[in-house]
Amino acid sequence: MNVIYTRWVPRIKTKAGSVKTVEVPLARTGSGFTLLFEAFSMLLIESEMPINKVSEVMRVVANRIWRVFNHWVTKAVKKDDLSQVKEVVIDETSSKKGQNYVTVCADIEQRRVIFVTEGKGQETIKEFADALKEKGGSAEKIEQVGIDMSPAFISGVTKYLPQAKITFDKFHTVAMLNKAMDDLRKAERKEHQLLKGHKYTVLKHYAKLKNKEKDELDMILLAYPRLGEAYRLKELFVDFWDIREKEEALGFLTFWCDMVMETDIQPFKKFVSTLKAHWSGIVNFIDSRINSGILEGINNKIQLAKRRARGYRNMTNFTNMIYFIAGKLQFDYPHYPL
Repeated sequence: MNVIYTRWVPRIKTKAGSVKTVEVPLARTGSGFTLLFEAFSMLLIESEMPINKVSEVMRVVANRIWRVFNHWVTKAVKKDDLSQVKEVVIDETSSKKGQNYVTVCADIEQRRVIFVTEGKGQETIKEFADALKEKGGSAEKIEQVGIDMSPAFISGVTKYLPQAKITFDKFHTVAMLNKAMDDLRKAERKEHQLLKGHKYTVLKHYAKLKNKEKDELDMILLAYPRLGEAYRLKELFVDFWDIREKEEALGFLTFWCDMVMETDIQPFKKFVSTLKAHWSGIVNFIDSRINSGILEGINNKIQLAKRRARGYRNMTNFTNMIYFIAGKLQFDYPHYPL
């Protein structure tokens, strides 16, 4: 038999003329690469180098690097221990702008992603509950869940995480109020061109405005009384998130809703209707103090990875990249310091 060497793992040509890769202790079976090659490839990815660039450095096609990457991430995910998970936040994100959504679940205590799956419906919560069971955890152990007001998420948590109390995400609640504010601004702008270019002037928290912006805002609120009234209500609502006593929070929220209902500001009245439909989940924030800070940080990492990759068409690649950058997983490949 003649020995033929590839760049990494040797192959042999048999008497029958076929080529067979030699199994060696320094390589994974079926990989075609040495463990050192794979470890260095993963190290480059850890260093935030895009996969396409890694493939150029390693002089192989990108798909082969992806196969190496997916092998090690999948292996690490399978052995992940979820036995201590009690509080989670759940959100969705897309692989490209507006396309191919995945649901992301993060453990609040460990501040890391523990589950990712394709889709954004009720069944994604069932898949999460199944994954908990497979990895030593339990759906019944989940005490608190932070989600947005998606009916699918609400239904899924109620059905598959039966002991969990729901907290509606602060970020999404504030975003809904800001949308109501912007809807009013748009309605006012149809008759008053002075409001053109001032979208973020009326959406920002007053304390975050620069002095010039504050002067402009003061002029706008004086010139347009309805906008001024809405802005004061929006700023007042911010105080809710700092309240520590549940009874005080209930009283504040009831008082705020009553004030809105006494106005003729329809977008805010619509927002109040949404609040009342999700009342317990919003008030539960006072006890759970769950907010979107964890997912915001994770989502920033995901968005950066998406920009570097110019979007992900392969959903396996996308979900595994989320695990890799935000899962704090333990990998088995050899590690070498840079």
